[in-house]
Amino acid sequence: MADQATTGRARPFPMGPLLVLALAIFTNISVEMLPMGLLLPMSRELGVGESAIGLLVTIFAFTVVASSTTLIRLTRRVPRHLLVITVLVVFAASCFGSALAPDYGWMVAFRVLGGLAHGVFWTVVGAYAAYLVEPGQLARAVAITSSGGSFAYVLGLPLATLLGQLIGWRWSFALFGTVCIVVAVAVWRMLPPVDHLRDQATTSTGSIALPDPEPGKSVRGVALAIVSTTLVMLGHYALYTYISPFLVQHAGVPESWLSGALLGYGIVGIAAVLAIALWLGRRPTASTLAMMVAGIAAMLTLGLSQLAVLTVVGVMVWAFALGALPALLQTRQLQATPERMLQGATAWYTTGFNVGIGGGALLGAIVLEAVGVGALPWALLTGLVVALALVSIDARLHRRDLERARP
Repeated sequence: MADQATTGRARPFPMGPLLVLALAIFTNISVEMLPMGLLLPMSRELGVGESAIGLLVTIFAFTVVASSTTLIRLTRRVPRHLLVITVLVVFAASCFGSALAPDYGWMVAFRVLGGLAHGVFWTVVGAYAAYLVEPGQLARAVAITSSGGSFAYVLGLPLATLLGQLIGWRWSFALFGTVCIVVAVAVWRMLPPVDHLRDQATTSTGSIALPDPEPGKSVRGVALAIVSTTLVMLGHYALYTYISPFLVQHAGVPESWLSGALLGYGIVGIAAVLAIALWLGRRPTASTLAMMVAGIAAMLTLGLSQLAVLTVVGVMVWAFALGALPALLQTRQLQATPERMLQGATAWYTTGFNVGIGGGALLGAIVLEAVGVGALPWALLTGLVVALALVSIDARLHRRDLERARP
């Protein structure tokens, strides 16, 4: 009887392993953003323009886009626990190589190596939470792991800039390479292995067993979640990449306010992730729609008003909405994904997200040159409006599918 009771008891919430995943995400995103904070000293020492150093971020993101689905297919049968450790070690090698790069060409090569590891890392880590928790705890788990990304956006760029000033850009890369090794050891000790090949069960004759039907899960839902994410991130990074000139040149925010506004942006983003863990994650679809509406309202404020106070309010609402949306959209993708497709779908989600990062920066540059900095909020507003329509349609179709599946 005791065994039965134990078997029927719900699994304890794996806070420790999820926090290790959050730490790994923080480290990876911080390294992705390092060239942004070290732009000036890297430009001077490597003898290239500042735009060339900025391009290292785009190269990194587009390497992820080009490689993640292929690499995750090639590593399909590698245990996820081992794969996370391996990519962290490769990421460390990329950092150490960057620290020793004799010229810009070698720097590009080591950033490509980091992008290759990053694509696999995000695909595996993005799905890992789904293996660790019960379905009803998924939004909370994703919010915790996503908090690593939120802290990276708050602390990663200022930390990189400070390290560059204190110890130099090469030692900054070396330090983060060491942190990657430390995180790999933490993953080895604290993150439990998972069975990611449950969908590969076979019959006694060796043939592939047909997957069990999973009501409410479909390729359509996965595709709509990924497209929605790509559109939102595309518009977001078109504006976020150029937030400093937008605030100063268009909105008239005093330059002395800028650092405080950006710090406030990051803090509000962290508050949004905490809100998902405590409240919003309980109703991910309704919360996703609400955050999209809030983002649209913020973009209307930023696009139509040039008053500094209203602009700061709009930025804070934008920060909360876009701080919450990545975790909510990933939760929707995971909830829509049949178990047999979990790794592949997460790889496509990673691809879509990085298309948004790299493509958004390019889109922002095009809008900036062609129309002006004041037009940037409309790029994000457009992405949010289309994504809102797609999520609404998907929610309606999802309810219909569940009703049809009821006996």
